[in-house]
Amino acid sequence: MTEENSDIQKRFKGLISLAMKAGRLEIGEARAQDAIRGGKAYLIIVAEDASDNTKKKFKDMAAFRKRPIILTSNRDELGRTVGRNFAVTMAVTDKGLAEGLKKLIDK
Repeated sequence: MTEENSDIQKRFKGLISLAMKAGRLEIGEARAQDAIRGGKAYLIIVAEDASDNTKKKFKDMAAFRKRPIILTSNRDELGRTVGRNFAVTMAVTDKGLAEGLKKLIDK
């Protein structure tokens, strides 16, 4: 891993933590789905080691709602970022934070 990737990963985790502390992160399949269906999700995050079914379901929802989706990390690392044992799916419900995360990943 290059130093630049490490910095981007650190900043990505920091923004996810900030979204959680601000109450703008829905964690877990049911809560993320509710946020997406309710039009409150601006960005969808799914762990790369999620089941194929889960990835397809969230990719389809993202495409239907025209929302960006990021496949990142693994469930354990994603969970540690938000103070849990694991996390497979998340929805960011703050537009500014979602845009910041998306820009960071697009680098």
